[in-house]
Amino acid sequence: MTTKALLADDHALFRAGLASLLRAWGLTVVGQADDGEEAVAAARQLRPDIIFMDINMPRLNGLEATRAIKAELPDIKVVILTVSDDEQDLFEAIKSGAEGYLLKNLQEDEFADLVERLRRGEPIMSPGLAKKLLQEFARLRREKQDTEAGTGLTEREREVLECVSRGATNREISTELYISENTVNYHMKNILSKLHLRNRSEVVAWALQHGFSSVGPGGTG
Repeated sequence: MTTKALLADDHALFRAGLASLLRAWGLTVVGQADDGEEAVAAARQLRPDIIFMDINMPRLNGLEATRAIKAELPDIKVVILTVSDDEQDLFEAIKSGAEGYLLKNLQEDEFADLVERLRRGEPIMSPGLAKKLLQEFARLRREKQDTEAGTGLTEREREVLECVSRGATNREISTELYISENTVNYHMKNILSKLHLRNRSEVVAWALQHGFSSVGPGGTG
């Protein structure tokens, strides 16, 4: 079955060269668009299997067009084909639903291999960009873990929080952590401020909800 492709790029010469390559590889180019608005309209009318989408285009850019197309026609595969190796563009493209992100400096044989993988249903990406994406996902995962564990809390504040979750008094906490009661009070004020809580009872409830009650410094789980 022939794969139908739509090309969206504001440079006609680039589109002509891309169309020639794709036809040589057995794809059918069913349409071309000068900008994002034309790409959305052509996607509705022509229902291509794949859209090769530039980012920087007039009226509606490629990322905005991708979001519009994927929201209405989720089965159409969108591949960003751009000169931009900006990390933010990459992350926005993936979040917008794009199945691929390719740079225009690809060698012809690399591009041919990636297009064939796309036709088999695999997500595709220019070499080197996958590492950036994995690093971003790892960063977001760490941020989520930090949020769940108490956003912005220092290691010592987390230790105090664990003690509070077990019902320890400030005196007991000072003994357990080998710090003064004044220092415990200082950490408690920071915890209340950072977690936007009003009193010790809310701190205990927050700590229990976020899993701080299992193990305390020097304690057992």
